Formats: sequence, structure tokens, C-alpha cells
Amino acid sequence: MSKSNGQADIRTDEQKNEVLEPELPPADPNDGFTEKESSAQGKAAQNPPAPPSNDPPAAAEELPKLRAERDNLLDRLARLQAEFDNYRKRSQKENAEFRDYAVADAAKNLLPVIDNFSLALKNAAANPENFKKGVELIHKQLQDVLQKMNVQRVPAQGQPFDPRIHEAIEMVDSSEVPDNHVLEELQPGYKIKERLLRPAMVRVAKNHNSVN
Repeated sequence: MSKSNGQADIRTDEQKNEVLEPELPPADPNDGFTEKESSAQGKAAQNPPAPPSNDPPAAAEELPKLRAERDNLLDRLARLQAEFDNYRKRSQKENAEFRDYAVADAAKNLLPVIDNFSLALKNAAANPENFKKGVELIHKQLQDVLQKMNVQRVPAQGQPFDPRIHEAIEMVDSSEVPDNHVLEELQPGYKIKERLLRPAMVRVAKNHNSVN
């Protein structure tokens, strides 16, 4: 036995030669993966779960309804197209009939004029004076027919030259009318209301002495 620092060392030689090792805590059965959990993870890795469906159940239920609405709209569109085609054909037919009736009315108004022409030509040789009166009467009848059709003569003689209703054949030096006025009407012009049928052919005065 020996003494160290006043205390007796009572350990045996074997105890002195032993290497002290730290004590470890007991293993926790819940720490780490168990054998069953490891097996389950292996199976999950081999068979991954299927991805979720892009079409939710609500959308799948709405699909037949949407298809029915689409078919209904297509049917309505086809009906509207057919109605429009029928309307277009009906309008074309009515316009053609209107033109035919308009021409028929004009021709009907001209028939008495043609009758008077025939009568005047028949009696022209027997009485020239009556022939002249007959032609004047026919001319008056034609004017009346045009008036019934709302055809009016374009004013020209002595009027200021208007390129919208007058067609100038030539410019003539003259002091009879003011400058740039119609000196002579060569062919009358006609219009229906504001629509010009043909312009009046005129000679236009060039008056250097006229004061504008």
C-alpha cells in the first residue's frame, strides 16, 4: 500500500490497469428506422403513387352540359344563316319587281304620246299646219309625262355656269350676259329631284366688260 496526498490507495493492480470507458445510454427503439419502415419505403420507391388527375370531378360532370350548350349555339347559328340567305333572296326579288313596275308605269304614260305621233305622221301630208300643231301637242304631252315621273329640266339659259349641272362646249366672247354665264343652251339637261340624269350642254359667255 502507498499513500498519495495523505490518502490510501486501496485499488488492486488489475483495477489500476483497467481503461475506463464512458458509459453510453441505452439504445432507443424509436430512434431511426425499423425494419418494417425500411421495407415500406422500398416498396414505395418501386411503385410511386399515380399523379393527381388534371380534370377534377366537377369539370367532368360539367362536360356534357357544355357540349349541349355548344350544339345549341351551332344550331341557332345555322338557323340565322338560313334566315339571312332567305331575306337576301327575297330582297333581290322585290327590287327586281320594283324596277319592272317602275318601267311599266313609265311605258304606260308614254303610250298616248306614241299614239299622237302616229296620228300626226298619218295626216302630215294632208295638212302641214295641223302636223306642226300635233308635234307641239306631243312635245307638251312628253313634258307632262316627265313631270309625273318627277323629272325636271335643269335651268341653264342665262344662269351662272355650274359644272355640277352644266357641260360647257365652248367659251364665247359676248356682252349679252355677264361673264361666266350660260349664253346658249344646246341640249337641255334633266334631273330627278336632286339626282342628275344628264347635264345641260351649253355655251358660256366670256364678257371682259362685266363687273363681278
